[in-house]
Amino acid sequence: MIRIIALIGFLFFSGGTVTAAKTTTSTESAALFNALERTAGSVKTLSSDFVQEKHLAIFKTVMNSKGRFYFSKPDLLRWELTAPVASGFVLRGDKGRRWHERTGRSESFQISQEPIMKLVSEQLFAWGKADFAWLKKEYRITVLGESPVALRLEPRSAATAGFLNHLLITFSTDGRYVRSVELHEKDGDFTRIKFVNTVVNKPLQADLF
Repeated sequence: MIRIIALIGFLFFSGGTVTAAKTTTSTESAALFNALERTAGSVKTLSSDFVQEKHLAIFKTVMNSKGRFYFSKPDLLRWELTAPVASGFVLRGDKGRRWHERTGRSESFQISQEPIMKLVSEQLFAWGKADFAWLKKEYRITVLGESPVALRLEPRSAATAGFLNHLLITFSTDGRYVRSVELHEKDGDFTRIKFVNTVVNKPLQADLF
């Protein structure tokens, strides 16, 4: 599943990674998460370009791809790769549609019938809504920095921990969206997704979804 998540990212994530953890009390962490949730509550739509870098332990060459995403609360999402090969998907609540340039096909699907896409959509929308109650159930969260907010997430479930070592997340300075994400796998491979040209609360065309 990690490679599918790496392909689409965790959403809303450009910037560096904090490498040293900051000692933070549970009260301070709770206050920080509550502040992020309040700030995220003001975000109704997001759109952004992104660059994805795949770093493989056995190769020196970095695999790069580019794309764009659109998100509208509560449950509309469009994620598409534009290079080197066009592909992507759209989510509208519990329904989805995906396409791929190489096959020339577009197909619809139900989230309830696609276990992996169900997991992916839960993760994406949790980040879009900054739902830390849900995230804290799924991950052990360590605060690495507060300005901007940087977090390290380690999976709680054995199934996820079998392939995912940890995530590194960095928010924008104002805390309204995530600027970067790194997904570190057990085998040493990692994916870095940088989000640029992010626009907040701009009306989005209905036909994007």
